[in-house]
Amino acid sequence: MNRTVVLLIAFLLLGGGVFWYLSQGGDEKTTLAGADRAFKVEDIEQVHKIFIADRRGERTTLERRDGYWLYNGQYKARPSVMRPLLDAISRVQVKYKPPQAAVPSMVEALATEGIKVELYDQEGALIKAYYVGGSTSDERGTYMIMDGAEQPYVAELPAWEGNLSVRFRRYGDEWRDKTLFEEEVENIQSVSIEYPKQRSQSFILEDTPDGYAVRPFYDITPETRRPYKAGSAEAFLSNFESVSAEAFRNDLDGRDSIGQLVPFSIITLVNKQGDTTQVKLHPIIEENVISQDPKTGNYVQFNNAIERYYADLNGKDFLLAQHLLLEKLFWGYGSFFSGPDLLN
Repeated sequence: MNRTVVLLIAFLLLGGGVFWYLSQGGDEKTTLAGADRAFKVEDIEQVHKIFIADRRGERTTLERRDGYWLYNGQYKARPSVMRPLLDAISRVQVKYKPPQAAVPSMVEALATEGIKVELYDQEGALIKAYYVGGSTSDERGTYMIMDGAEQPYVAELPAWEGNLSVRFRRYGDEWRDKTLFEEEVENIQSVSIEYPKQRSQSFILEDTPDGYAVRPFYDITPETRRPYKAGSAEAFLSNFESVSAEAFRNDLDGRDSIGQLVPFSIITLVNKQGDTTQVKLHPIIEENVISQDPKTGNYVQFNNAIERYYADLNGKDFLLAQHLLLEKLFWGYGSFFSGPDLLN
């Protein structure tokens, strides 16, 4: 009888212990069981480093800095590329688990064509690592698998349709910021604009203890006697708050030859920290177009207006820039004074 009571008590204690373990460890077990499908990072501010690699040997490292992301330790990353990337990282979710028959081919495709993504926190600890692959036949889902897992999934981004890999798959200059100028008025020490073929309109604008001063760029150009336009310096400098190019053209054939030509304009900005940004602009001259007038039948030659420039940025990068975005910078010396203007 005593032995039976002892066994009964032991059984009850064991059962209670198992019940307690299961009830206390339920959350952890759910987390572990779903770890291979937890792709998204709820708090994107937790991510301070993103490493992306593909089978082509392309390696991309993006690191969070104060107000921007740094690409491969050297260049500022383009905000319009980083926004959708961070959006995908923070919102990607599993759409469905594929049928078992489809798993082998998905795993093989992810292994051979997938992009590996590693996410790190501020201390350099790995948060997540996964592979992003191709899309489903209807282009509404993307194959993904956690690093080290055996089960792939079809993932999606809520309220967005397409292959998520396009947000991760960028190459070289595609990651880079295309900004030419980005400076607040209060942080600009000086701006000079040189027009080699219009020297009389070249000038230097400088912030001095007595206010803004404008003078000719070349010493041989006489200073104007016309009255200064109040507020013109601030209006001009505000145009430098955001000026971007269209695309990088660092691999352009003939880049060296173009760089040896006399530019239309050389714009140099120095900020209050002493940092200098210089852009040399070479207009892209289109060939003359000969067309027939439908009314008279006569052939007429048209000269296309300049729509784009090659922009030599700090002697390091070559970019394509649109006239529509640059023309606001093309002030002349006379633009700051009352009376007729030549360029503005």
